[in-house]
Amino acid sequence: LFSVQERVNILEKATKDIPNVEVKAFEGLSVNFARENKAQVIIRGLRAVTDFEYELQLAQMNRVIAPEIDTLFLTTNLKYAYLSSSMAKEVAMYGGDISEFLDPVIAKQVQEKYQALQEDRECK
Repeated sequence: LFSVQERVNILEKATKDIPNVEVKAFEGLSVNFARENKAQVIIRGLRAVTDFEYELQLAQMNRVIAPEIDTLFLTTNLKYAYLSSSMAKEVAMYGGDISEFLDPVIAKQVQEKYQALQEDRECK
């Protein structure tokens, strides 16, 4: 839905009050990005058991590529276990209220993007 630069801008706005957060874009393997930035840990989020198998495979692959970098899994609050970006985007696409699901800055950007796309379609 958003370009890389748009995503960076949105995340910078959403995290502006958190002093130790830096938003950076990258291409390629996350483990290589972590290594280049001298990170020792990659943190991955898990919503449900269905996420775990894929995330475990990814973590094991990363361990082979960069044994010095650990992967830490954090589970979501049960309140958000059902939520995915695809679901939030679909609700927004049809004009639904997504403020309950996303950070206010991000929700506003998503709603504005879909509104602009809708206006573009109507003009054509």
